[in-house]
Amino acid sequence: MSEDPKHTAGPDRRLFLKGLGVATASVAMPRIWVPKPAFAQTEGRGAVKHLIYVRLSGGFRFTAAFNGGVAERFNPWGRPAKTADGTEWTPSELLGRSPWLDGALSGLGMKPVTEFTNDIALLPCVDHEPTSGSADGNHNTGLMRFNTGYASNGTGIFTMLNYGLRNREPANPGDVILPAFVLGGGGMGNGTGLYAGYRPPVLQDGFEGFGFDAAKSLPGWARSMSAQVDKNVLNRHHPTLRPPIDGYIQSREATARYNAIFNDPALQISNASDEAVDGISNTEMATMFGNSGTARNLRLALRLFHFGCPAVFLNQGGYDMHSDEEDNLPGRMAELNQLISALNAALKRMTHPSGGTYWDHTLVVFGSEFGRTTRGGKFNSAGGSDHGGDYATRWMSMPFMGGVISAAGTGGRSFGGVSREDLSPTGKVYSYRATMKTLLDLLGCDHTEFFPADEPFNDLLG
Repeated sequence: MSEDPKHTAGPDRRLFLKGLGVATASVAMPRIWVPKPAFAQTEGRGAVKHLIYVRLSGGFRFTAAFNGGVAERFNPWGRPAKTADGTEWTPSELLGRSPWLDGALSGLGMKPVTEFTNDIALLPCVDHEPTSGSADGNHNTGLMRFNTGYASNGTGIFTMLNYGLRNREPANPGDVILPAFVLGGGGMGNGTGLYAGYRPPVLQDGFEGFGFDAAKSLPGWARSMSAQVDKNVLNRHHPTLRPPIDGYIQSREATARYNAIFNDPALQISNASDEAVDGISNTEMATMFGNSGTARNLRLALRLFHFGCPAVFLNQGGYDMHSDEEDNLPGRMAELNQLISALNAALKRMTHPSGGTYWDHTLVVFGSEFGRTTRGGKFNSAGGSDHGGDYATRWMSMPFMGGVISAAGTGGRSFGGVSREDLSPTGKVYSYRATMKTLLDLLGCDHTEFFPADEPFNDLLG
């Protein structure tokens, strides 16, 4: 029986690991007396082992990328000449630009995004707050909705994720499973009270400077003596008083195991190593992704997955272009295109320890705090775009890419749509909270405590 974190008596090893945010898969609910699952589930529950969630920061002009089949005032760049066969959704011409693509990258499997749009499923209308009469174009509350599902600094989505995976056990009892990580801004990892112990680690610069192990600096006799002292202290106490002491001793052991992971050369992503890990070297990944901050974070994300990390959140941006968007957006999109192409190619090359490739087990998702509007023209008076209360601001047109999409045969599909002339919805509108709950469900999380008015949906799974 799994422990209830609210009623565990002492800080034993499992509780300590939970406190560190160690992720665990939800235990199957007995069904002998229950005709239905205890909570709403998708048909693909637990089908995803790893999630990469990227925020296109600042508010992203989705019609200039993933929802391009609209009037010119929403997408001044038009459509690409060609997309991959079987693609229902319409990318913008910007999504096909690939000035970064050369022979070396082609040899590593990379290609323009428009050549694999049939690997990507699209939700054109994801709404942060469908019960509201207008979009939330405020940076502060819009980002709160993105991070937590509500216009408040409540529990972050990645804290929910770690809490929802709290009962997963490592394959080997002595192993440590990494939690979900936030690489950059920490809003996704908010959490207080019951959820505080499940907040994800927030990294700014990776593990490049993580090179000191205090235990290794001691001679062997000192380490043996320390272990014997621990054992003697434990044995001198009455059995009813031992759990807190044992929990403390094992917490130090767990910390040492984390230290060993964080010092692993695979996580030193800038070490120019040609040694293949999961079928790809750090040097190859640096060539494919580049060396921008976002590129390094994505390279680190793929390495964290090797150690059992279930999910990584990071930012790519910034897209808050109130001026000069006409000149600057194509360059930012070129970087985004390279990152999407690198993810597509790398995940398909990398072998997963449970079989198949990382593509088979990973889902990549892009979102933002809101969309962008020009209120009638191609650009505003400063050559940029703004955000307000209209449909252009309201919709996140979110792309999903990865093995669960391929397996379901929904790559290239568009679930919903908008009017070309005013972006009014012509199909289903998805609550952002339901979308996040769907991601939690696909990862096998226990999401019973989160977003009770919203349910996960099966649409992406066909």
